[in-house]
Parts: sequence; C-alpha cells; structure tokens
Amino acid sequence: MSEHHTRAELFRSLHTPGSPLVLVNAWDAASARVVAAAGARAVATTSAGVAWSLGAPDGDILGRDAAVDLVRRITASVPQPVTADIESGYGGTPAEVGVTTRAVLDAGVVGVNIEDARREGGPPLRDAPDQCARIGAVRDAADAAGLPLFVNARIDTFLSGAGDVAETLARATAYLAAGADGIFVPGVVDPVTIRALVRAVPAPLNVLAGPGAPAVGDLARLGVARVSLGSSIAQAAYALARRAADEALGAGTYDALADALDYGTLNALMR
Repeated sequence: MSEHHTRAELFRSLHTPGSPLVLVNAWDAASARVVAAAGARAVATTSAGVAWSLGAPDGDILGRDAAVDLVRRITASVPQPVTADIESGYGGTPAEVGVTTRAVLDAGVVGVNIEDARREGGPPLRDAPDQCARIGAVRDAADAAGLPLFVNARIDTFLSGAGDVAETLARATAYLAAGADGIFVPGVVDPVTIRALVRAVPAPLNVLAGPGAPAVGDLARLGVARVSLGSSIAQAAYALARRAADEALGAGTYDALADALDYGTLNALMR
C-alpha cells in the first residue's frame, strides 16, 4: 500500500460523529506548517485564502493550474493528510471536474470539498442532477487512481439564504448516492438545526465554525463529525495586516504587531 493510500485511509478514519475532526484551514505552505505545528490531525485548504494569496478573488475565478500548484506546495510541506477545497471543480463540465480531481490527486491530496453553488449566473445553486454528475466524476477519477478519496459534498442551501432543511436533506441523499462520503452545510449554526441534520444525514456532517457558532465541544455533543474554520483564519491574518498598515501609516506606531509570531519560531517551521 502506498503512503498516499495510507494517508487517505487515515484521513477517512478521522471523521467520527461526536469526536469531530477540527480543520484550521490554510492557504499557503507557511500557514499549513503553522497549523500542523499546533497539533492538527489533518490540514485543509481554503479556496478563498488560496485565491487571495495569489491575487485573485474567490468564486471559481482562479485557474485550475494555479490552484493545484499551490495545493501541491501545501501537501509537500506537511506530513499530515491534506484535503483541498476545489470550489465547484474548476471546470464547466463533469469531465473537466474529473481532470481537476486527477490533478489534485497527483498533488497528494486525500480529500476534496466540492460545492453546489453556481457562479456563472442563473440560480444560486446547481440543480441536483448536474451536481450529482460532477460528484460522480470526482468519485470515478479517485476510483480509477485506486485511492479512497474522501469526497465532502458542500451544500450551499444555507449560504444562499434559503436555509431549507428539506432541500438540504434531499440534496444530501442525492449527493451521497452519487459518490460523496460526507456532507458539508456551511452557514448553519443553530444547534437544533445541526442536530436535525446529524440525525437525518447518514454520513459524517461538516459544519463551518467561527464567531457566533457553537464551540467545538458543543458541536461534538450534537454529533458533528467535522468542523472547518474556512476562510476566517486568512481573513483574520489579512485584517492584522490592514490594522498594522493603518497604524504605521497613520499614527506611526506599531502596537498591532505586539502579538506577532516570533521570527525564530516561524523561521524554524520552514526547515
């Protein structure tokens, strides 16, 4: 069994309802090493942070090659399993999503997030059959490679504003039948709704956490299997850069930098 296959099996085993895998999403090799050094069991990318770090907006704007190249840098920088946010697959068709999947597998990932949001106009979400075809293309590419890729199907019913539990569950059922392994419902923070989703979805449930969301311990008690911080860490890092810039260019002081990570500590992580 290859090391890649072993990492994929390990990553799959980390999805335990009631003992959630906590993913502090990284966006470059340095942030991945910081997260890894903090004791993370696995590392996830944030598509928004990746895009911003390369000077592009989030939302299927960054090209496949640039995204895959950065993911490859991250997988090479840490020993932990890495799961990649591939947005909606960096392709207009299921066949192109399959190409993306093969590329990120070659880059060393053991999991992917694929979302059903539409960015090319029209309804905010892809129709379920179209998304199922895209998920099926991911599964087929992974099976052809002989790797147990963890396919995390993101359902944007709450992020899109509707917050329809029945629609969420219908999509979850369809996506799991198409080859998904887990279901990610960002935007839901209400404990009652989270518990209802945990009970109704026959697969590991992933929620997006941050200020205003239940603490990890509370999510564990609700039966959540995976907790992601998404783009919030990258946003916080860039907020610090903004505060430091405003302060230095305005008051001419440097208080915003008082809690910076020690130079020697950070430099040592890069060795």
